[in-house]
Amino acid sequence: MILFLKLFLAHILGDFFLQPTKWVKENEKKKLKSPKIYIHVLLHIVVTALILWDITLWPIVVIIGVSHFIIDALKLSLQTKKTRRRWFFIDQLLHILVIAICCFIFSETSLDLKSLFTEKVILLISCLLFLTLPVSIIMKTIFLKWNISELTKNNESLEDAGKYIGILERILVFLFIILGHWEAVGFLITAKSVFRFGDLRDSKDRQLTEYILIGTLISFGISIATGIVYNLII
Repeated sequence: MILFLKLFLAHILGDFFLQPTKWVKENEKKKLKSPKIYIHVLLHIVVTALILWDITLWPIVVIIGVSHFIIDALKLSLQTKKTRRRWFFIDQLLHILVIAICCFIFSETSLDLKSLFTEKVILLISCLLFLTLPVSIIMKTIFLKWNISELTKNNESLEDAGKYIGILERILVFLFIILGHWEAVGFLITAKSVFRFGDLRDSKDRQLTEYILIGTLISFGISIATGIVYNLII
């Protein structure tokens, strides 16, 4: 575990703190012709070596350095303006995967899949996944009874922002409940009410106000119920 934490710390420092935004822009513009990508990889190698501070782990430093260059080069070569966000997450996942593989190969601990997939872990993952897209679809189905698009046609907002906000708030409520922090749930409800107060005050449409209230209550209600069920089963 300590090896993974060291490599993860080196990754955070090298990829975010020691890589200025202007380097990223230059790399995206010039791709492999940019000298900044090679400086970035070199810095990453140096930081990893310093944090590990163990000459016997030099193969890890080499693997991290070479793989980092290959992954970054692949991202720069394949990404476009439209896929930039997607490739950012792919890039980070691949870097973390390499770190995990290095830890598995060079650490003395063995990976026991049975200990990872216990009933508690499976239930936790199932609850978290249920609170994302399935609940969004359930709520969308509930609101088919009303013409929501007509109510929100003049509401200028980010695309799918409401869906992502709902998913995040449900996950937070669920986590607060299984950790026993009910006061945090009350704080979250209060915070959302404050942010929504302006919409409700400025809107003279009673139907829109009712839609917001119903959506909030259903979202929080499902999250609370899921958290309670999880705790009862555990």
